[in-house]
Amino acid sequence: MASADPVLAQRPAPPALPVFQRINELSQRQKLSAAAAIAIAIAMLVGVWLWSRSPDYAVLFSNLEERDGGAIVTALQQQNVPYRFAPGGGAILIPSAMVHEVRLRLAAQGLPKGGLVGFELMENQKLGVSQFHEQVNFQRALEGELARTIQSIGTVASARVHLAMPKQSGFLRDEQKPTASVLVNLRPGRTLDPAQVAGVVHLVSSSVPRLANDNVSVIDQNGTLLTTRSDPLRMAGLDATQLTYVRDLEASYIRRIETILAPIVGADNFKAQVTADVDFNQVEQTAETYKPNPSAEQAIRSQQTNEQTTREPGAQGVPGALSNQPPAPATAPITSPDVAGGSGPAGAPLNSNRASTINYELDRTVQHTRQALGQVRRLSVAVIVNQRTETLPNGQTRTVPLTEEESTRLTSLVREAVGYNQARGDSLNVSNAAFAAPNAAVDADVPLWKDPQMLELGKELLKYGVVLLALAFVYFGVVRPLIRNVAPVHQDTDTFDEDGDDDVIVQLNGGPPGLTFDDKLTRAKEVAKSDPKMIANLIKDWMGTNDEGKK
Repeated sequence: MASADPVLAQRPAPPALPVFQRINELSQRQKLSAAAAIAIAIAMLVGVWLWSRSPDYAVLFSNLEERDGGAIVTALQQQNVPYRFAPGGGAILIPSAMVHEVRLRLAAQGLPKGGLVGFELMENQKLGVSQFHEQVNFQRALEGELARTIQSIGTVASARVHLAMPKQSGFLRDEQKPTASVLVNLRPGRTLDPAQVAGVVHLVSSSVPRLANDNVSVIDQNGTLLTTRSDPLRMAGLDATQLTYVRDLEASYIRRIETILAPIVGADNFKAQVTADVDFNQVEQTAETYKPNPSAEQAIRSQQTNEQTTREPGAQGVPGALSNQPPAPATAPITSPDVAGGSGPAGAPLNSNRASTINYELDRTVQHTRQALGQVRRLSVAVIVNQRTETLPNGQTRTVPLTEEESTRLTSLVREAVGYNQARGDSLNVSNAAFAAPNAAVDADVPLWKDPQMLELGKELLKYGVVLLALAFVYFGVVRPLIRNVAPVHQDTDTFDEDGDDDVIVQLNGGPPGLTFDDKLTRAKEVAKSDPKMIANLIKDWMGTNDEGKK
C-alpha cells in the first residue's frame, strides 16, 4: 500500500433519484410514521393557531331572569355574536372586545327588562277593560317603577315593591291608609346604612298618595327588618350625627396640632390625640329678678293720699251700757243753736284719719337663656414627641431627649393651638420619648407578577411563545428529518474524460484542498503506477457492481 493519500476512482453513479422515487423506496412503516408525524404537526399548528386567535370572553350580563336570558340569547343569535354560559349558568359571556357594543345594541332593544314592568304596561290597553283591571295595571306599573328606582342604588342588586292600596270609601271612619313593603336583595358584602333605608322609605311614601313613612317596611334577602316604627337610638337619646360631630371636632383639633408642630419637629416625629367632652343637652332657662331695696333716685310710679276728719265724738262709756247708746232724736223743735261739746275747743275736729300709698318703678329683670348644642365642656390633649437625633464626630447617631426649654415651648404652642381653658377643666400632656424603630419598609406597590397590565402582556407573550415553540417543534422534529430522509444526497464530484468517455466520474478523497483537475489526474496516475494491484481490485469491484446494476 502506498503512503500517499488514497484516491477513489469510481465509475459514473446513476443520477439522483427524484423526491417521489425516494418516498417510494421507503418502507411501509416509515411511510406510516411520516404520515402520522405530518398529521400531528398539522393538527398542532391548527390548534395553536385557533388557540391564539380565540378571543377572551367577558361577562355581558349576570343574574338574569329566565325570560330576559332567553330574549338576550335570541338577540345574540340574530346578531351572529358568539356567546357561552358561565359555569352554573349565572352569566352570559361574549368576546371582551364586543361587550360594550353589544350592551348598547341590547339596550336599544330594551334588554334586559329586569323581570319588571313599568308604565309601559299602560301603553297596550285593550278596549273594554274594566276599571278594576285598569287599577290593577296601574298598581303593577307603579310597583315596577319604584323597584327600578330602588335598584339604581349601588348597594341593591334587585328589589321588589308590594303596595296595598285599599279602595277609597266615602265614610271617614271606614277609611284605610295604604301600606307598602319593599324587599331588597343586597350585593355580596354590602349593607344599607340607616340613612339609605330612610331614603328608600321616603321614596316610596312620597310616590304613593296618603302613604305615611310609618306604613313602609323594608326587609333584606335574609328576612331582616331594616325599618322600625321608632328608632332605638333616638329613644335612648343618642344620635349618630352627634357621634360624627364629636369625631370631626376631635379631628380638627388634631389637625391644628399637626399644623403647628410639623414644621418644628417633622411630620413623623410626633403623635397627637384629643378627646372632647361635648354637651348635647338642650337647656332653656327663664329668670325674673327684682332688686330688694330700691335706691333713693328711683322714680315714683304712682302716689295716693287719703285723709278723713269728723267732729262727732266717738263712742264712750262701758260697752253694752245704756250710757253708750246714742241719744234719742229730739221731739221738740230746735229753737236754739247747737251747743259745742265740751271735749275740745269750739270748731276743732274730734277724730282724724290719714292714709298715704306710694308706688315706685320696679327694678325687674327677665332673662331667657337657651344653650347651644355641641358646646365643649372639657378637652383632654395628649402629645408625644420623638427625641432628637444627633450625629457624633465618628459618624454614628444617637437620640437625646428634648431640653426643658424645648418641652416648655412645644407645650405652649399646643396649648394655644387647641384653645386650652383651665377654667373648664382642660388637661394637656406633652411627653418626650424615643419612638420605636420602624419595621422594614414594605413596598406598597403591586408586585410585578400581580400587576394587571403585566399579566395581560404575559398572556399575549405566552401565546406567541407557544406558537413559536410549536413551529420549532414541527420544523426540527418532523419536517427536517423527513427532508433528510427523502431529499437526494448531493456529492462533490469531479468529472473527467480521459479516453473520450463522458460517463466516467472520478471522486478524489484526501489531499490538500484547492487542487485543479490536472493535479488530481496526475496524482491518480501516480497511485496507479505505485500500486497497480489496488487499482485492479477496484476495477473488478466496479465491474461487479455494474453487472449487478444491469441485472
